[in-house]
Amino acid sequence: MSRLMMKFGGTSVGSAAAIQQVVDVVRQHLAEGHNLALVVSAMAGVTDLLLESAAAATSGDHDRLRVIGGIIRDKHYAVIETLIADASLRESSRNEVDSLLRAHMDLCDAIGIKGASTPEASDAIVSFGERLSSRVIAAVMSAQDLRVKQFDSSQFIITDDNFQDADPLWELTEARVIDGLLPEIDSVTPVITGFIGSTPDGKLTTLGRGGSDFIAAIFAAYLACDELIIWTDVDGVMTTDPRLDERARVLPYVSYQEIGELAYYGAKVLHPKTVQPIVNRQIPLRVRNTFNPSHAGTLVGARRHASATVIKAITSVKNVSMLTVSGAGMLGVPGIAGRTFLASARAGANILMISQASSEQSFCFTVIDPMAGAVKAAVERELQREIAQNDVDSVDVMRDIVIITVVGSGMRGTPGVAGRVFSLLGARDINVLAIAQGSSECSISFIIAEEDLTRAVTELHSLALETVEIDRVNGNGSPY
Repeated sequence: MSRLMMKFGGTSVGSAAAIQQVVDVVRQHLAEGHNLALVVSAMAGVTDLLLESAAAATSGDHDRLRVIGGIIRDKHYAVIETLIADASLRESSRNEVDSLLRAHMDLCDAIGIKGASTPEASDAIVSFGERLSSRVIAAVMSAQDLRVKQFDSSQFIITDDNFQDADPLWELTEARVIDGLLPEIDSVTPVITGFIGSTPDGKLTTLGRGGSDFIAAIFAAYLACDELIIWTDVDGVMTTDPRLDERARVLPYVSYQEIGELAYYGAKVLHPKTVQPIVNRQIPLRVRNTFNPSHAGTLVGARRHASATVIKAITSVKNVSMLTVSGAGMLGVPGIAGRTFLASARAGANILMISQASSEQSFCFTVIDPMAGAVKAAVERELQREIAQNDVDSVDVMRDIVIITVVGSGMRGTPGVAGRVFSLLGARDINVLAIAQGSSECSISFIIAEEDLTRAVTELHSLALETVEIDRVNGNGSPY
């Protein structure tokens, strides 16, 4: 009997019909003899509504607050009315929803009195999405004769106080999971909130958007699960974004390292940190489609293999800006790059990509568009002496660009891959503005103009499709 951790995303629990599909998937796996634990996201759209409620509370827009509360209540009531036949259980479930929404409104009132929402208050506000969905889903499963028990992940996931993007305190979290949840899993199926943790003194935190994947991986690790399954609304990890190229196909197998690169550089299937808790324990991860459960999906594991064409997938990040720091006087002056990146961090920016010329007279890096102005100002303040002395000529911002990343195991050690990529782009008159290849050996990232995105992805995707076909013919789609 296998122990499986299953995480269901927002679209997988976004309606009564979707939740019934979740129930059917869970029932099937239980019937096959598996031992399960479930992590569930908020119903699709609810997190955005909760964030809007915080903004409405800050501005004192009570009418909008009431409308938002009504929309959220009606979404959960609709599930209760459709999927719970027992009148008594329906009533108790509605009461739980009402109780949580009253607590949500009380918190909004407190924000309105202060006239501002803090990161701590925002985390508390958005936590209601998972707290509502997990209770309703557990009630539906109980009504359909499944032995389940609802838990808040904040009971177990202990984090620092970096609200809105908290990091787990690993030893405390492990002890909480082993002591508090592991004894339950043999007798009931836990239905656990995603996304939320708490500080050691009990303040609610969130692990960032998409953090439910991360939380599911943490539970998978500390519950010693045999597999983590991320249930979503696509058949698996794809060779590229199907909105850019309709030829996109599901990859049957990728390595932990490859999925990490794909997630970081724009693939929306997984949270970038998801593999962190499971990689050392060699727990396989599978991405599957809730609405097409017969599809095997994509398996993610430890083994790496370089296919004949090496390139497996193409991903992209839009809405980014490139900042370039340049000046002839930078040559031989130590610390400019380090100070630049520290200034960027102090401005609250996450640097996505870095490229430096060997002459040391310029380097560039990318941040998300909304941060570009603040980062430019922060870097100019940090380097004001060098700018005044003309050692640094300027800090320039280029917008309307995208990062494209080509991913595949063994790329760095395979001759000719970069040449093939850039020759193909050059032949199509697509100008590459900056290039970076890290030590991971499985990706090359580069920057092009946003207007060239679709053409570039379509051309490069042909290389990935060659890999998928060769793997299919040679039987390399499996890690075994």
